[in-house]
Amino acid sequence: MTNSPYRHLGDNKLPTEDEQLLESPAPLRPEQLFFKSDSWRVLRILGEFVWGFDHLSDVSDGVTIFGSARTPRTDPHYVKAVQTAMLLGRAGIPVITGGGPGIMEAANRGAYEAGGLSIGCNIELPFEQGSNAYLTRSLNFKFFFVRKTMFAKYATAFIVFPGGYGTLDELFEALTLIQTGKVRHFPVILFGSAYWAGLVDWLTRTVAEERKINPTDLRLFQVTDDPEEAARIVIEARAEKPIDEVSRMTAEHTSSPATLEDAT
Repeated sequence: MTNSPYRHLGDNKLPTEDEQLLESPAPLRPEQLFFKSDSWRVLRILGEFVWGFDHLSDVSDGVTIFGSARTPRTDPHYVKAVQTAMLLGRAGIPVITGGGPGIMEAANRGAYEAGGLSIGCNIELPFEQGSNAYLTRSLNFKFFFVRKTMFAKYATAFIVFPGGYGTLDELFEALTLIQTGKVRHFPVILFGSAYWAGLVDWLTRTVAEERKINPTDLRLFQVTDDPEEAARIVIEARAEKPIDEVSRMTAEHTSSPATLEDAT
């Protein structure tokens, strides 16, 4: 059991912040509640949101790349992730990952070697997951949901390489946000047609046919095996994205001294 990446009884590891948050609270005396209650923990959560926003506030229209931390460097998908992120980096597009090994390392490596902004948003886990060596900006979060907010807030596209539960979690959260209109003009690209074929077939033949989703929801993602196509989809989506109304009004308001004089 000592080599297992998962928690087990008697491992003598301190619980993570997420574990403590999700644990049913034990009865406490009134004088203990101030520092140990869930209400007090909310302040730490708030602080982590503020900290994350402060460190990523200058990032605009990034691309978040997901995939398995277990992907070795010899895997063809590792090589493809490097190539994809390198194309994005050369186009001036920030690349955001979970900051760890595998596909995350590959994506950060491609952006880093292209001279682009390579961001890693790592997470405190019960087992060690160090940050990879290809980051120009590294953040370590305690709460999964705070970290997941950063992935979506500072990106305008997701590229999803083969992965496990964590990758699937991020994929379906993104599709849900798009389906419900919470984010718009947000391409989701599944990289690796053979790997995703079973999932796409199930969504098409079972989920859509039984009307658990609308057939049009199948258009919310695209599948490719080509780094150039993945980068092209992202770049074209950025070019077609309408200018935000607030940004447009701000730009018009500050466009020239003459405009400001006219307004007064």
